[in-house]
Amino acid sequence: MNTLTAGDNAPLFELKNQNDKLISLKECLNIGPVLVYFYPKASTPGCTVQACGLRDSMQELNGLKVTVLGISPDPVPKLARFAQKQELNFSLLSDEDHAIADAFGVWGEKKFMGKVYDGIHRLSFLVGQDGKISHLFNKFKTKDHHEVVLEHLKQD
Repeated sequence: MNTLTAGDNAPLFELKNQNDKLISLKECLNIGPVLVYFYPKASTPGCTVQACGLRDSMQELNGLKVTVLGISPDPVPKLARFAQKQELNFSLLSDEDHAIADAFGVWGEKKFMGKVYDGIHRLSFLVGQDGKISHLFNKFKTKDHHEVVLEHLKQD
């Protein structure tokens, strides 16, 4: 796993969101910075806490002109159920073949309860309007992810 870091060019992508609409990173960057956050699986406890924290912080994030894009290997219908149930107010993107996760370097070996498998590592990237990664968020708990992101944004 070769994870991208600050200063690297973010891979440009187009993925379908929970509403089956193609979302382009390039188009989002026309508005302002983009928080691209990778999470393992919709509707699991940790992913739900993380998504709801971002949902509840959306007014502040919008004030900073930050677009939030959550990416997982879940299919569009599962993302739609997750977004509706949690009343999420940002796009969840389906990366079923994990090509974008591979491109960002977040797909790799994981261990859980003695099992070894490949999956998404929970990392987030702040992509500046120049298309470069300005910050890698790799030290956070799911419950305080939104606070760590906002704290960083307010320092800039």
